[in-house]
Amino acid sequence: MHCPSCLEAAVHLRSLLGAGGLAATLFALLGVAPVTGRGRGAPARAIDVHAHFFPEGFLKDLAEAGSPPTFQVDLSDPARPAVRRGSSGFTLDPTYWDLDKRIQRMNEQGVQLQALSLTLPMVHWATPERGARLARIVNDAMLAAHTAYPDRFVGCVVLPLQDPALALQELNRMAGGTAFRGAYFPTNINGKEISEPSLFPIYERCQELGLPVLLHPVSVIGSERLQPYYLNNLLGNPFDTTVAAANLVFGGVMDRFPRLNVVLPHAGGALPMLWGRLQHGQQVRPEARGRAQHPFFDYLRRFHYDTIGHAPQVVRYLVDLVGSDRVVLGSDYCFDMGYPQPREMVGQLGLSAKEQAKIFGGNAATLLGL
Repeated sequence: MHCPSCLEAAVHLRSLLGAGGLAATLFALLGVAPVTGRGRGAPARAIDVHAHFFPEGFLKDLAEAGSPPTFQVDLSDPARPAVRRGSSGFTLDPTYWDLDKRIQRMNEQGVQLQALSLTLPMVHWATPERGARLARIVNDAMLAAHTAYPDRFVGCVVLPLQDPALALQELNRMAGGTAFRGAYFPTNINGKEISEPSLFPIYERCQELGLPVLLHPVSVIGSERLQPYYLNNLLGNPFDTTVAAANLVFGGVMDRFPRLNVVLPHAGGALPMLWGRLQHGQQVRPEARGRAQHPFFDYLRRFHYDTIGHAPQVVRYLVDLVGSDRVVLGSDYCFDMGYPQPREMVGQLGLSAKEQAKIFGGNAATLLGL
């Protein structure tokens, strides 16, 4: 606990020196996050809803029991675990699994809480039995992280969605308590859309539990044409999010489960720009007509969107389109395609202090039931 006088001094210092340089260093020492942008006063609480987590047990299982060709793990150097993805590779940052180092990084970012999530390769590529085992490994590690640091970490439950019955079993195993505040879904399951009726019992249970569904791209559409220039990520990830969101609308998921919240990564991909085209298709194309109960625009506010748009003009357009109450802070922690300082984007949007506070953490606190 910090004494009130220390916090007051930090806030006063910020008002004198701003959020960077010496002030930022002093804030980090005091455990106080600086506010960027025009807002002044007490620092707004920041909750990162797009923060990836690789438990050591998960990586060890992939290295020893085998992994998909698109995500090969090498643990021959324990100090520098490495991953090979196609023709590219990278060394894993220890803050993916070391919680103490992760908290230090979060303090430097001014992030008070992360909603932990697995990322590629997730678990749906494996056999149902192994996928369920991998899910248990990750979920148990998230539970341990929350138990150790309940004010810093909550989890987004990982499910073996290739077998809906096993997925529902794992969801029920982790339900209740304070650790898990969302469910993490790939944008497709081995090429099948997430609007498949076989998944409806999982959506129904998430709705009952008040758990939002957070999406993340995998096995992106058109991958054979997106190999050059890292386009599988630069374009493929946001495109696959857009396809998944459209399927949730046209496939009836959003109508069937009216209280289900869905979070779209990467600022919603192309959806904020293409909703008009999708709505026009509802009017003129028999394939799309009558598939959803409302015009497509009406569904935009059924989704939440993270801030990872990589340009303030893009994110400001998103805020103007869907409202500041539907946008949540995200970093894509800690990949190079994410934000080293996720708060900075919000400070560049020209929003009021009240709107900034919503995006920093207010919206996420409501969404995650914190």
